[in-house]
Amino acid sequence: MSNIFLNIPAETYQSLSESERYLLDYLHNHLESIPTMSIVKLSEEASVSTATIVRLMKKIGFDGYTSFKYDIKDQLHSAIYSDSIQQIDSKIKQAIKKNEIEVMNTISMLNIGTIEDAIQKMYAAEKIYIFSRGFSEMPATEMTVKLQITGKNCENHTDPNIIRLLSKRLQNKELAIFISLSGETAELVEACKNLKIKQVSTITITANAKSSLAQLSELTLHGFKSTLSFLPDYEVRSRLPLEVIARILLDAYIIRTT
Repeated sequence: MSNIFLNIPAETYQSLSESERYLLDYLHNHLESIPTMSIVKLSEEASVSTATIVRLMKKIGFDGYTSFKYDIKDQLHSAIYSDSIQQIDSKIKQAIKKNEIEVMNTISMLNIGTIEDAIQKMYAAEKIYIFSRGFSEMPATEMTVKLQITGKNCENHTDPNIIRLLSKRLQNKELAIFISLSGETAELVEACKNLKIKQVSTITITANAKSSLAQLSELTLHGFKSTLSFLPDYEVRSRLPLEVIARILLDAYIIRTT
């Protein structure tokens, strides 16, 4: 926390009066009290005038005592947060890092050209059908609701039989969006094959760029899937990459169409 003072240039420190240097030392030793202390209270506690406080603030780079207090408060909060992170169990740190890696890598893998193309497909479609299964249904549901809010004619389907049936009925002016972590869900792959034969536009959101869905779809947005799983015996891997892609795509769609 003392870095705020240690970084003061030597020439600035040399320009301080004796009372200002005394006040600087006082502040340095009472940082935790500063955010709740008024300038009048500080003046009384440090035995200096309010004018001295204001002059010091200006010399060390602040507009006034209030901005100095806010800065100290923010630094104290950051220091407390940093300390708490350091105390977290190593396994929890690993979990935090896993999610951070998935988000950052997914964002870095997105192609702005593909996003723009997907937006145009979504905008031009008379109706959008979103198909998903299992845990991928959660980002699919969010995407459906948000598109409906924008006034887009959109349906969300998760039943395998209905997905297969609808894939044979969609028309050229409609659009299908597949959301699948692996990109290998049998009924989704079958539906995408049907749509490709009918020349209906398709977009896939997945974490497997080499999957069957990715190869079949007209456009593919793929993210990063971590190899780490805290439930390795079950197929319940994080859909965070899919959620990140879906939200970015939706935000971009709203920006471009409103």
